[in-house]
Amino acid sequence: MNLPVILGLLGKLLVIYAGAMCIPLTLAVVLGEWSVYSFLFSIIIIGIPGFFLMRRFKLTEMKFGVREAFAAVTGAWLLASLTGALPYWFADVVPTYIDALFETVSGLTTTGASVISDVEALPQSILLWRSLTHWVGGLGIIVLFIVLLPKTGIGSVFLFDAEVSGPTNARIMPRIRDTAVSLWKIYLLFTVICMLLLWAAGMTFLDALNHAFATVASGGFSTKNTSIMYYDSIVIEVIITFFMILAGTSFALYLAVWQKKTMKVFRNTELFIYLMIIMAASLAIAGSLWLNTGHSPVDALRQALFQVVSIMTTTGYASADFDQWPSMTKIILLLLMFIGGCAGSTSGGMKVSRIILLVKVTWAELKRGIHPRAVSSIKLDDRVIDAESLNRVGIFFFLYSVTFAAASIIMAGTGLAPFDAMSSAAAALGNIGPGFGVIGPTTTFADVSILGKLVLTICMLLGRLEFFTLLIVFRPEFWSKRKVW
Repeated sequence: MNLPVILGLLGKLLVIYAGAMCIPLTLAVVLGEWSVYSFLFSIIIIGIPGFFLMRRFKLTEMKFGVREAFAAVTGAWLLASLTGALPYWFADVVPTYIDALFETVSGLTTTGASVISDVEALPQSILLWRSLTHWVGGLGIIVLFIVLLPKTGIGSVFLFDAEVSGPTNARIMPRIRDTAVSLWKIYLLFTVICMLLLWAAGMTFLDALNHAFATVASGGFSTKNTSIMYYDSIVIEVIITFFMILAGTSFALYLAVWQKKTMKVFRNTELFIYLMIIMAASLAIAGSLWLNTGHSPVDALRQALFQVVSIMTTTGYASADFDQWPSMTKIILLLLMFIGGCAGSTSGGMKVSRIILLVKVTWAELKRGIHPRAVSSIKLDDRVIDAESLNRVGIFFFLYSVTFAAASIIMAGTGLAPFDAMSSAAAALGNIGPGFGVIGPTTTFADVSILGKLVLTICMLLGRLEFFTLLIVFRPEFWSKRKVW
């Protein structure tokens, strides 16, 4: 294990992170908010060790392997979570450091679950920091790190692969840094357009900026206690729905359009199934609302579409109190929590591509039962999926299921009702945010026990890093001096 390289990387991460805190610090100074000291103290505490590590372990050439990449990515996310909680704690907007950590991890993993009951009472700088953690974590801390550091070398390949989600490869260009830079350009473009449209639709500038950060990152933190319900604007809902769908689509497709200047790349199986699931779920829920709750067809479709897209893309906004909807609609929304968006998007969940591959493998096994000697290959968009990739999909599904079951049992043990416990585990593991019951769309996670918050915090990190990156560092041979990689 090349520890100096990892420490040098983490040092530069801390310096970059301290620089990011200067943005809300500047806003606090301009507006004269008392939270200025919480950001100032946080920057000093984070920046000084970061500067020391950066100077002590200089990275002239980042030559390291897979082990160093996994350790660096895991360390970066844990360090960003632990230090990102400081502004909340120093500003005294949460009762304990565990609550501050929960809020930070929820932001960085784009979960959007909150322990703050009255967000409208928070300083604008704290609100901006909440949304900014979404935006930084949306495409990934390490992907941003690769963009900001020009001399990442061959190690950037391992770093990129260790963080980017999904079973498919999002690399379009030969050089990883070129891919990362282009991804962030597209990400920034979407954010700016979304912010301008929301501003034009009636939001204040800061509200539009915060919601643009949260929407494009598939986050869900809002500046209002009642989320998008506060605005009661069909124009705002349409804008946010459109950008949630964009955020839930693979950014590799946008990158391919950027490079090849053709729209043919959108003839994509995963994208088609993703949109079909949204359409089918929206129509089913709209029909249930129309028949069972007295909503007009138009209003039922409006509420159903927004909430389906919000849950499917794991953004977690609420345009209505869906916890009061009929049971069938809540079951559909719970299932959507597991599916999530497309691989390579800012969404969480298991990803549509994995669901497609699991269905294809199941169908192939059924066919093999009838024709034992038949040889069939699993394809996705005319590309044959190798056995190793299919094996990883199966392992991921197993880990996801076992973690969900274990987290649900523990959450039920903390006092939550069975369905509430399952929805809290699904919401955290899928990086969605709100669940049902005591952690529904109109409530927060403030009343969840300390143990429950710690369990859900771990689930959020596992879901965002898709298990392998985080769990692999706990294998004994990972730290062995013997070369096994």
